[in-house]
Amino acid sequence: MSKTTFQNLELLRQEMRKNNVDAMIVPGTDPHQSEYIAPHWQFREWLTGFDGSNGTAVVTLDKAALWTDSRYFLQAEQQLEDSGFVLMKEGVDGEPDYKEWLADNLEEDGVIAVDGRLFSLLDANRLELFCGENGFMFAPNFNPADSIWANRPPMPQGKAMVHEIEYAGEDTESKLTRTLEVIEANNATAALFTALDDIAWMLNIRGNDVEFTPVVISFFFLSEDERVLFIDDDKITPEVKEHLKKYKIKTKDYDDIEKFLNRVSERETVLLDPNKVSDTLGQAMGCPELYAPSPAAALKAIKNETQIEGFRHAMERDATALVRTFMWIEQNADNGINEIDIWDQAKKERAKSELYRGDSFAMIAGYREHGAIVHYEATEESAATLQPTGLLLLDSGAQYLDGTTDITRTITLGNPTEQEKHDFTLVLKGHLALARAQFPAGTRGVQLDALARMPLWSEGLTYGHGTGHGVGHFLGCHEGPHSIRTDLNPVILRAGMVTSNEPGLYRTGEYGIRTENLILVTQGDSSEEFGRFLRFETLTLFPYDTRLIDTSMLTPQEVKQINDYHDMVLERVSPLLNDEEKQWLENKCAHID
Repeated sequence: MSKTTFQNLELLRQEMRKNNVDAMIVPGTDPHQSEYIAPHWQFREWLTGFDGSNGTAVVTLDKAALWTDSRYFLQAEQQLEDSGFVLMKEGVDGEPDYKEWLADNLEEDGVIAVDGRLFSLLDANRLELFCGENGFMFAPNFNPADSIWANRPPMPQGKAMVHEIEYAGEDTESKLTRTLEVIEANNATAALFTALDDIAWMLNIRGNDVEFTPVVISFFFLSEDERVLFIDDDKITPEVKEHLKKYKIKTKDYDDIEKFLNRVSERETVLLDPNKVSDTLGQAMGCPELYAPSPAAALKAIKNETQIEGFRHAMERDATALVRTFMWIEQNADNGINEIDIWDQAKKERAKSELYRGDSFAMIAGYREHGAIVHYEATEESAATLQPTGLLLLDSGAQYLDGTTDITRTITLGNPTEQEKHDFTLVLKGHLALARAQFPAGTRGVQLDALARMPLWSEGLTYGHGTGHGVGHFLGCHEGPHSIRTDLNPVILRAGMVTSNEPGLYRTGEYGIRTENLILVTQGDSSEEFGRFLRFETLTLFPYDTRLIDTSMLTPQEVKQINDYHDMVLERVSPLLNDEEKQWLENKCAHID
């Protein structure tokens, strides 16, 4: 891999010299600012060999570096070896960000180029300001991948499908009407939507163009008078064609979007989300525009009752698959199975559900030291063989027609050490504290994040990733706009939002521990004097490994919380299991003292 990527790096530099470019910034995204992207847009991976979901490469004529966050430090060190790229660690004291690095490594009047299709309006604007302040030139339309990437994968050609009302719980007309109301409240007359999950939610369509996220490559323009979906015609089945016709949605070719925007009537004021709409499309606008967060993102974050009930049923089916998978792991831990075998087994068990439509992300099965690599993905070369000892971290999820799942459990395969039990219990205490939280309406995720970290902080320990991410309904496993993390996110938590609860602890070279459930924001207490409160309902249904719990560290409240949770798991999952599986689950859910 490193030899190939080094050659690719030199091809890019040759193209830069031809075009008088001194530096190029290459993000790991697509024209829709997606987290998971189709192979056609994986230019950063082709260039560097690094395939993490977060990372930005910067190339000058004599240097190259890649920036990523703490989730990927160990992975990036391995994948960038001998590639010509140096790893730069985001968020680490003393490490420059890529703009500071460019300021130190480019001469005045240097040309910094990007592919404007891959940069949001906001990021491109910030970069242009940076260039002006430092005496650099900004070139936003440099697209070398189009010419130097031999055998580039084609654009995905998957078929779109209708997401039926029995799962969606709201028809397309209602969603478009509500979206238009938000657009008008922002003093705009129309909006351009480029985020694939926003479009899928509004139109009640799904697809398979992107791995792990059931979306279809498209753009959408919405106004009182026009509803236009920009999509390749061969993606539209007769069923989808009738569905779109029912809601008066016209279609145009995917590549016609710039031409269309250039001709939009000047009587329109088009709302653009500057974090989602690309700089290329923003510059193509032929009419006034207004910047505001995507109306669809906020609306789809609040799940309706049909979706919530779908989540609950999806969790029950997912739990049955996990019971069978974890039983299989325990039975075969000393039979030569490895980390990849676990993913294969989990997929096989989940696929027994007729509503299963694939995984919601690449499973993280990290045995022993691999568990400390936060976003580890086993390969044929790296996959560790299990033994009947040590910790196994298993983070997995699935896409079902009625919901999306995401769960992490850390288990012992035998002989847990006192330190392992101590660390596991610290993480569990933070997980439990967040799960039982009650908080005033208007609270933001950042205000709750410390609840999950406090047991670790009390011993000088922490973790680098967020505590909670939003989750879509048969859509993106990582969905905004809300989150629970140390970064300031102004979005408040509202009833109907689903988020993860996943504190962790990672000891490099030893093991990783993470405990994750999905939780639903629900109504809590309310009074005239103190106002309305919210709390969480835990959606995920699977036992914690009680063999790793140091009960001497728990309060009576925490013991009861664990036992009550296990009682709920047993009550809801047991009816779906055979006698042997039910007995296994009863043992795992046995009360602790």
